Amino acid sequence: MNSEEKIRNKIYSARCIGNVEPIEYMIPYPSMRSLIEGQNIKYSKQVIIKKPFPLTNLDFYNLVQQTANWLKNKGLKEKERIIIPELKYPETEILLYGVWQVGAIGIICKSKDIVKIQKKIKTITLLDNDIDLINDIKKFPKSFNPTYKPLLDDEALITFEKRDGIKLSHYNLLVNTYAIQKALKIKSRTRYFCDIKPGSTIWTIFKVILPIFSGCIFDPEAPELTIGEHGCDFTLRSDLTNIEEYSKNDIAICPENTAAITIGNKPLHLTNFIKEDNKISLMGHSVTMGYLDNSLNKLRFNNSKLSLSI
Repeated sequence: MNSEEKIRNKIYSARCIGNVEPIEYMIPYPSMRSLIEGQNIKYSKQVIIKKPFPLTNLDFYNLVQQTANWLKNKGLKEKERIIIPELKYPETEILLYGVWQVGAIGIICKSKDIVKIQKKIKTITLLDNDIDLINDIKKFPKSFNPTYKPLLDDEALITFEKRDGIKLSHYNLLVNTYAIQKALKIKSRTRYFCDIKPGSTIWTIFKVILPIFSGCIFDPEAPELTIGEHGCDFTLRSDLTNIEEYSKNDIAICPENTAAITIGNKPLHLTNFIKEDNKISLMGHSVTMGYLDNSLNKLRFNNSKLSLSI
């Protein structure tokens, strides 16, 4: 077994929990592109966004399809990586789904880090920050025929929010979202709001994926459920040294575990952790598929765990 295979095995071992491997747990959708497609097939007429303008599942799906055609016209190919600029809501969210529709990979980062990221990733697509997406995609068709349909364990997202280049698969995103929805018992048609701005995995999970996955109505004016960093029904916290003291309405977050680790101090479904002094070890299906930097994979993945200093 060569060194690359050893690293892959160490990462895979950390992504298992007990005897349950990631490939053995069934989730409702086989990829992120299938999520919006499935929701549209079942609930096309349901309103999913109230503000800044009303959108049904069908409206949203059509915008994503147009965005995918627009991205292809710009030269984006399947399996390529593209930096996601921060646009106004819901344009950034539509753009990311459009990237997944193409079969490409989104990169989230701070604009000041782009030059450094370009040195690490040779093939990368950049978009302007002043895109008027809704206007720019108008002339493109509302039907898109993908040439590649991602698999669950394919790379879907890379985040540089901690500057480490954390890779997340379609399965990572879907299983973490499912675990949150299950733990919070979010029902379809719940009026939901999250004010997280683009540039992190918590934005990806709690604002891009969770409301659509759960069949919610994104409503900033009269929400029944709010999740955010301050003054919300559930508070997102990254101070993992205090995780044992979290209240039942605190959510522990860490991008190496996709987004969420716990609700309160109870691990999410298919997730576990061990905290010792200034270190936390993560295990389970939400654990990252690895870092871009293999030296970090060698350092942090050991004994069927991903260990981090906190």
